[in-house]
Amino acid sequence: MASDGSAVDVPLSQGLEHTQDEWEKATAAVLRKSRRLADDAPDSDVWATLATTTLDDIVVTPLGTPALSADLPDGGLPGQAPYTRGAVAARDLEGWDVRAWFTDPDVERTARDVVTDLENGVNSLWISAGTGGVPLDALPRILEPVFLDLAPVALDAPFEPVEAAQALVDVIGDKGVAPAPGTSLGADPIGAAFRRRGVADLAVAVEVARLAQTVGARGITVDATAVHDAGASDVQELAYSLGAGVTYLRLLVEAGLDVDTAAGLIDFRYAATDEQFPTIAKFRAARRLWNRVAELSGVTSAAAGQVQHGVTSRPMMATYDPYVNMLRTTVASFAAGVGGAASVTVLPFDEPLGLPEPFSRRIARNTSSLLISESHVAAVTDPAGGSHAVEKLTDDLARAAWSLFGEIDATDSLDAALTLVRGRVEQTVSDRALAIARRRRPVTGVSEFPNLHEQLPERRPYAEPLEVHRYAGEFEALRDERVEQPVFLASMGPIAAHTARATFAANLLAAGGIDTVVAGPTEGPDDVLAAHERAGSPSVVCLAGNDAAYEQWGADLVTALRGAGATYVVLAGKADVGADTTIAMGLDALAFLRSIREELGA
Repeated sequence: MASDGSAVDVPLSQGLEHTQDEWEKATAAVLRKSRRLADDAPDSDVWATLATTTLDDIVVTPLGTPALSADLPDGGLPGQAPYTRGAVAARDLEGWDVRAWFTDPDVERTARDVVTDLENGVNSLWISAGTGGVPLDALPRILEPVFLDLAPVALDAPFEPVEAAQALVDVIGDKGVAPAPGTSLGADPIGAAFRRRGVADLAVAVEVARLAQTVGARGITVDATAVHDAGASDVQELAYSLGAGVTYLRLLVEAGLDVDTAAGLIDFRYAATDEQFPTIAKFRAARRLWNRVAELSGVTSAAAGQVQHGVTSRPMMATYDPYVNMLRTTVASFAAGVGGAASVTVLPFDEPLGLPEPFSRRIARNTSSLLISESHVAAVTDPAGGSHAVEKLTDDLARAAWSLFGEIDATDSLDAALTLVRGRVEQTVSDRALAIARRRRPVTGVSEFPNLHEQLPERRPYAEPLEVHRYAGEFEALRDERVEQPVFLASMGPIAAHTARATFAANLLAAGGIDTVVAGPTEGPDDVLAAHERAGSPSVVCLAGNDAAYEQWGADLVTALRGAGATYVVLAGKADVGADTTIAMGLDALAFLRSIREELGA
């Protein structure tokens, strides 16, 4: 406001503009203090230092700049082709569709869970029916109190796809209503073929699609979580979904349906992980890619918008320290919602342990409620749109997935296509496993900061569990067979001198199911030897101290410990004191832990 009281236009950004050089200089100063950037390195090296690379070799930049998105194609407006910014122009005021998952074969429990969920924030139902899930003959009982014209139902019945579809169609017919938009009979024989689980006959897709037409529902679900659960990367998941979607589209057209009707019978299911920005970009890229398929197939723009169901990732969840899964699913559901998924399922945090209980179901549904109603995440359509970094990541994912889809589509049979995808997924699994083993991709509570003495909650087992390649699976396999004999931590010097390396060593060993006994503050070899004897003279010891202590009395301590019965000596850090091996950041943790377990007789 001017001195005379009149208004003055002042840009909100006035005084806040900074150049890229200024950002590089300020960032470089921080990185040099943390020793992540050499003192003589140019400031511009901060880009390479802070950038991350996905398992698809796509670089995620630490900062978005206009140059990143300057030459990218127009993403259009929400609800308009190419649908990058959303399949609909604007969301309902209630946000995304909160979809709960039901698989418990106990009919009365499931019936109660359905009512409880619908009365407390859930909008639609995802029912795993048939073998291993909710009994087909129980669908009328479970859905009796449900207003099917308001609450969509999505089926997942790999073993009895036609029978399950008919059962739901019968329930809808008995109620005499038109099913709510989003209702899907969920046939997916290609997903069943990939999982090697259920009916893999493509004719099933046509039969179920025709049933769906009789009630005005969708009939086929391209469930890309089939490859995600096997360990696929984002690009592989997207490319697989395009391959499966195109196969179903061709199948339905060959069966006599027009291409728009065929496209309208297909919906898609994708996994959402706790890698926030890649997940947002994946959902955006998926819509753009399917729109391109629709264009090439002659589908009109009105029928080209992809209907997406986002599900929080099973592989990212851990059996150990399962409450951390609440944090993972919160980030994942946020990313799916922001990425534009029409429906979002938050899997209960105890999903890796077995059938979920009322408490975990409540937390799952409240996660979406908090994001939508309290955090107002759904108030803006495509809030990531226009972000230079997200737009670039979306484009990179779309181009890489389209290239891989071309390879998949060029195969001469479904078996050949699935074999190609499996081969790529196996390589990704190997790459990810190495990164996790080296703890470059940490799994909190398992590979990092494990609680070796935790008591896991007990859950009823699944009747027909899915085969899931959990990211932390190799570490969890070690934890499953905990070692009885501990490793002795020979802490050298006062607490301040040894605590950093002692903590590093203890956490690393605990990740492999190995407990430790710590000497505590010491002043020399005699103190350590006395503590070693009090601990029962463990055969494997690990020295933990600072470099000065290693230089002054490290070699003497190693000699003394060997004389006291130590058969294998580890040193935390890097020094030549006569130890059998050393541990430091970047080591192959799994290989080290397995070798130590052998030394301990496990």
